[in-house]
Amino acid sequence: MTRLLAIIALLAVAVALPAPARADAAADCFSEDLERRIQGCTELIDRRDQSIDLSYAYAMRGLAFSIKGQYDTAVRDYDSAIALKPDFAIALNNRAWAYFRWGKAVAALPDVEKSLQLNPNSPHAFDTRAHIRHALGDPEGALSDYYSALRHGGVPIARLYQCGLRGLAFYDGEIDGIQRQELTEALRKCAHDKACEPLPPGDKCP
Repeated sequence: MTRLLAIIALLAVAVALPAPARADAAADCFSEDLERRIQGCTELIDRRDQSIDLSYAYAMRGLAFSIKGQYDTAVRDYDSAIALKPDFAIALNNRAWAYFRWGKAVAALPDVEKSLQLNPNSPHAFDTRAHIRHALGDPEGALSDYYSALRHGGVPIARLYQCGLRGLAFYDGEIDGIQRQELTEALRKCAHDKACEPLPPGDKCP
């Protein structure tokens, strides 16, 4: 499972959809197809559907826009989600990730810090903060967070790092999700190379 698909799964579990909504726009709002998701979430938002917490509709649509690289639009949707649900840890982390991908690492940091306060065991939030610290020139802080992401994320996160680092020739071991010494050493080298991106392209590992 990719990093972003894991976040989608967490959001889907978090919201309880009533049967009538589940059959139409709400189902589309949680689709892996980005255009269907945007359309479904927009329908829920536009009709002010009271059968679900609309913060999730904004967050899911924001995630779709973020994946498409439309970070300014994604941030606006996350703003709306967080306005409705200020303690929405996933939306805070995802807004931080959108800011980071948008080239605004400084703006991203407060969001991910708050996300980690709300959910201190989130591997995705640790990975987000690791990337932010990496971009801001804090290799040791980044490395600590990459290790925390590994510790809390287990096999899925380890496989993503193995894939990404092997693609950059920082790691030449197996892609099996096992947290062996050569992976931690590869992460250390990566954290001290500002151009290194430990996640594979598209956050996908075959």
